[in-house]
Amino acid sequence: MGFQARLQQKYKDSARPALSSEFGIKNPMLIPALEKVVISVGAGELAKDQKTLQNMADTISLIAGQKAVITNAKKSVAGFKVREGFPVGIKVTLRKEQMFVFLDKLISIALPRVKDFRGLPRNGFDGRGNYNFGLTEQLMFPEVVYDQIIRTHGMNITIVTTAQDDKQAMKLLELLGLPFAKGK
Repeated sequence: MGFQARLQQKYKDSARPALSSEFGIKNPMLIPALEKVVISVGAGELAKDQKTLQNMADTISLIAGQKAVITNAKKSVAGFKVREGFPVGIKVTLRKEQMFVFLDKLISIALPRVKDFRGLPRNGFDGRGNYNFGLTEQLMFPEVVYDQIIRTHGMNITIVTTAQDDKQAMKLLELLGLPFAKGK
């Protein structure tokens, strides 16, 4: 047996049986699971500056532990002054072990370092069991060296699950330890 992330072990040992019993799922293949995590950053007006864009991509690569890709515009949009093929953002998709390692780092190290953190919003679910939330800056991650950053930027994190609905997805993420805000 090779290396296994702490969070992945937690999912197998406690979250799967809890989800199975709570939702009455008999077939083990239907138990909600994490599919992938996508980290993305919109470049905005910084897209014209190649050096800053590359610095942002390097920062996201450091945070994710996998090389980030600079995405280009598929269509020209005159209202946004964007031409087809212009760089518009950065993204990285994590699956399997790397996904669990990133989420573990996010839950146990990065989110507790956020100033005045009261939990992630509960309204980030899309109706199909996927969860989206944004972070305002990248400095909460321990890999990021403050002196090497040209400009602080936020990021959007999408957690894609195999859950049938938002209720199952929310329970899965709660069992994995994602800190949701108190309330409804």
